[in-house]
Amino acid sequence: MVIESYLLAQDIPDAAERVRCVADSYRSKKYEDAFRRSIEDPESFWAEVAKNVDWFTPWETVLDNTNEPFTKWFVGGELNACYNTVDRHVLAGKGNKVALIHNSPVTKTIRKVTYKELQKTVSALAGALAHYGVRKGDRVLIYMPLIPETIMAMLATVRLGAIHSVVFGGFAARELRTRIEHAEPKVIIAANCGVEPNKIIKYKDILNEALNDIDVKPRCCIIFQRPNLEEAELIPGFDVDWVEAVECYPPEPCVPVEANHPLYILYTSGTTDNPKGILRPTGGHLATLCWSMHTIYGMSGDDVWWTASDMGWVVGHSYICYGPLSAGLTSIMYEGKPDRTPDPGQYFRVIHEHQVNGLLTAPTALRVIKREDPDLIIGRKYSTESLRTLFVAGEHCDYESIHWAQKAFKTPILNHWWQTETGHAITASCIGLEHSTNPPRYSAGMPFPGYDVTVLRADGTECNARELGRITVRLPLPPGTMSTLYKAPERFVQTYFTRFKGYYDTMDAGFKDEFGYIYVTARDDDVINVSGHRLSTAALEDVILSHPDVVDATVIGVPEPTKGEIPLCLYVTQANCSKSEKQINPELVRLVRDLVGPIAAFRLATPVSALPRTRSGKIARKSIADLAKNKLVKIPATIEDPTVYKDIKRALIRLGYATLAPDPQ
Repeated sequence: MVIESYLLAQDIPDAAERVRCVADSYRSKKYEDAFRRSIEDPESFWAEVAKNVDWFTPWETVLDNTNEPFTKWFVGGELNACYNTVDRHVLAGKGNKVALIHNSPVTKTIRKVTYKELQKTVSALAGALAHYGVRKGDRVLIYMPLIPETIMAMLATVRLGAIHSVVFGGFAARELRTRIEHAEPKVIIAANCGVEPNKIIKYKDILNEALNDIDVKPRCCIIFQRPNLEEAELIPGFDVDWVEAVECYPPEPCVPVEANHPLYILYTSGTTDNPKGILRPTGGHLATLCWSMHTIYGMSGDDVWWTASDMGWVVGHSYICYGPLSAGLTSIMYEGKPDRTPDPGQYFRVIHEHQVNGLLTAPTALRVIKREDPDLIIGRKYSTESLRTLFVAGEHCDYESIHWAQKAFKTPILNHWWQTETGHAITASCIGLEHSTNPPRYSAGMPFPGYDVTVLRADGTECNARELGRITVRLPLPPGTMSTLYKAPERFVQTYFTRFKGYYDTMDAGFKDEFGYIYVTARDDDVINVSGHRLSTAALEDVILSHPDVVDATVIGVPEPTKGEIPLCLYVTQANCSKSEKQINPELVRLVRDLVGPIAAFRLATPVSALPRTRSGKIARKSIADLAKNKLVKIPATIEDPTVYKDIKRALIRLGYATLAPDPQ
């Protein structure tokens, strides 16, 4: 997994010397010094990082780890998230700088919001929230699409020291109700609707349904009516029009909060009666995000940053809102798809029109663009000269897609790995710390400062280099990670810190190479055990996706009497593919045999029209595996196109699985 081209370019016969040369190409003294200090002298190191944001009151203690894993950072220090993302930039004379660009091909609009305009609306909306009783520590639930008003609602909430909980706009009434009941918000802020390529989603109707059976209702709902779309009917005495809210009440100043005061609750569970609400501390999160914009992504000054995500996910919280705005950048909000709004040239168009310097997206977006416009007939109409780096995260990214995207966007494509629980990258190739922009294939970068990443065996002993195991992080976790689970501290400890004492369990499988790079191969429960040999689904998918006619694929483990489990592959072919299944399947089997070996026992593969992906781009592998095992599958609420399960079931039946399975619901 080293860089083959680098090795071939060197006329060095000795293998050990070759390894040393490759290691030197990956070394960065700046990174090594920062990482060493973050582990060996965390108090001094993170005190410097914390200077990236403004504090109303200095902290008394940098690190309090007396109640591990409930670690506290910057104890006693007071600050405000809204002040650091908006007010301080206006006070510094940057009020006329564009803070947000909303590019919405689904509504055919482009809108720019300056920092001064953001401050005016946010402080006015905070005045309305205060009028309706919102105080420090109260919860405000936000149910809105990807529009600037969603960020305004978030910032107005934290301006008062209250805690926001953003619920993804695609969630149905049942999931929304569960989150309302758990968070018990004093006020709900919602939009009249969301816009998809071929439909309007009436958020207000879904909200009304969710509130029908709730005993403890909010004091009111503030409703933003999107221009030029059907207005929602408001309930007199309960619903408040957004325009009225921001015009009728005096603006509110920023309320200082202690560094460990919660910034937000973000639910990670699907349809469950016991939602898992990640609670994020304010001070460490803001400081780390602001610092990471330059350290990881290389952004500064007047750079334009684009995170292609939704505000309902952690990526949107961290890198559409708090990260770029705390750093004073211009942040793009793109309301559309990579391919259907109206064509697969949209990523190129946005980069060209807004001179984007850095982009963070899911690997799925790259695969979709590659599938629909492989020769860049549409994409090449636009220039990507402004783009310096493109980062991917959220799921495993196969090498073929990265290789294609590097040529398409003419920039390095850098994979990095993080989780909702951490709020920022655990591993990355850090541009600001002079990491190589040509890391080893398949790697997710090196540990970000503060993350003492260790790969462990099931018995808790440390794995050797390149030995597959469970990826963990030695405690304490760095600033900005989750502080606990809302209303569930016992579950917090049980879920993340019990299996390996003294470590955070990421529940991901992978390994570390001899150079220090981390490879995340799969969720640990996605590892297939074939005759006692543990195989990563991601590694098998990489091989499948190297086939020139395959643009998307997933591998699951299915039962087999003699081997315990064997891999089964569902794949999607190029739109212009001329080969039949009978031609492609043997080629896939041969590829896996050649590149992985006969140990994989790979022989089951069949094409499908599409794979079930969440709106954040992840493949719902567990639901496919459960279906293959004849289990009842409840379609996750986050699946973008639930209709694909019909074809998935037919494909599994062709291979002899799911023959007794009920239809997914």
